[in-house]
Amino acid sequence: MTCPVSRAPADAPPVPAHVPPELVLDTRFANGQVANDLPDPYAPTDVLRDPEFPRIHYYPWPTSGNQCGAWVVTRYEDIRRVYEDNDLFSTEGVAQFQALAGEHWPSIPLGIDPPDHAKYRRFLNPWFTPVAMKAMEPRIRAIIGEMIDEFAARGEVDIAYDFGRIFPVRVFLDLMGLPFSMFDQFLEWEWNILHVPDIAAKAAAVRGILAYLRGFIAEKQAAPDETLGSYIANGKLEGEPLTPTEVIGMTWFLWLGGLDTVASSVSQMFRRLGMDQALQARIRDNPAIIPTAVEEFLRVQPLINSGRKVKRDFTWHGIEIKAGDWVSVFNSSGNFDPAQFANPRTFDPERQVNRHYALSGGIHLCLGAHLARRELRVLLDEWFTRIPQPFRIKPGTDTTVVPGLLSIRNLPIIWDAA
Repeated sequence: MTCPVSRAPADAPPVPAHVPPELVLDTRFANGQVANDLPDPYAPTDVLRDPEFPRIHYYPWPTSGNQCGAWVVTRYEDIRRVYEDNDLFSTEGVAQFQALAGEHWPSIPLGIDPPDHAKYRRFLNPWFTPVAMKAMEPRIRAIIGEMIDEFAARGEVDIAYDFGRIFPVRVFLDLMGLPFSMFDQFLEWEWNILHVPDIAAKAAAVRGILAYLRGFIAEKQAAPDETLGSYIANGKLEGEPLTPTEVIGMTWFLWLGGLDTVASSVSQMFRRLGMDQALQARIRDNPAIIPTAVEEFLRVQPLINSGRKVKRDFTWHGIEIKAGDWVSVFNSSGNFDPAQFANPRTFDPERQVNRHYALSGGIHLCLGAHLARRELRVLLDEWFTRIPQPFRIKPGTDTTVVPGLLSIRNLPIIWDAA
């Protein structure tokens, strides 16, 4: 058998001694590290389910917010095991960028295992239920409608930079009670944390945002209000006030997760629509399919490959995995597994069974999943109502995508304004 993917190059980071050299493979293209200009930016991941590609391989570069490599699974059923087997796989240390600043408290609730995980989800869930989202919808709709009306008559907008980058952050900042005046600084800090390889720059950004958030928490404790930020800052769990570690752990994690997932989804969604006039027309002419269309956009745009820490030694697909190793799930492959999805590379806006992992899975299913879905549904509804004309990507535009978070910086689209 010949593996269809190259081994990691000689300058890749070293790997643990128990990792077989032939399994150290260069799959950066499937982990949001390599740009492409394909109509389906995730198409290259099909090779990861080739019969001759190993069921588990080793990715030597830092992943999941850690400074170490990880074992990787790429098939849907293996990904499901990682998400659902909480006795074997832990989220301790996931997305713990705060360690770069010398702080080792967990990101809450993601970095907490059962049984304690449940109490933190119960504390936060009331803010993210479908009922809560329905109450938020008028505000979401007003923000989107007001922004679209600013450019609808112009016949052109940079949908990534001037719209997608901004509207979900406005919604999130409103929810938390964070000031919109910090918008540019927040995005700069987050860009440095997630995308700048230099560790010193990452650490400086982490220190900057943590200092800001601690000041924000103190303000909400001194003057409580009706925002989620205040609810956390003054929160009680099982009758006891939250500890300072719990307060910063939740506030930090929501900040980190609230800024760019929907923004990236919007950019990739409009790129696909701009390249496919028939798909646009199908949704425009039948708005009842918007909910299933949004689910399909999420499936084919898996922005995040999640990681878990192994709790004990075990053997998987004939490979010895050690306690303390990391396992990364490539949703960028699993969301296209034909064992789970019929015709997985066909975009079907009316797909009925769509249990994808774009929003993670198991007990750590994305806390903001209902918010993300609501924002994308309202956006499509408002867009096709306010701009009924077909739109297209502006000629000459660079449509290159990094298939992951913050994937498209600029995407000008045009239409024949009435």
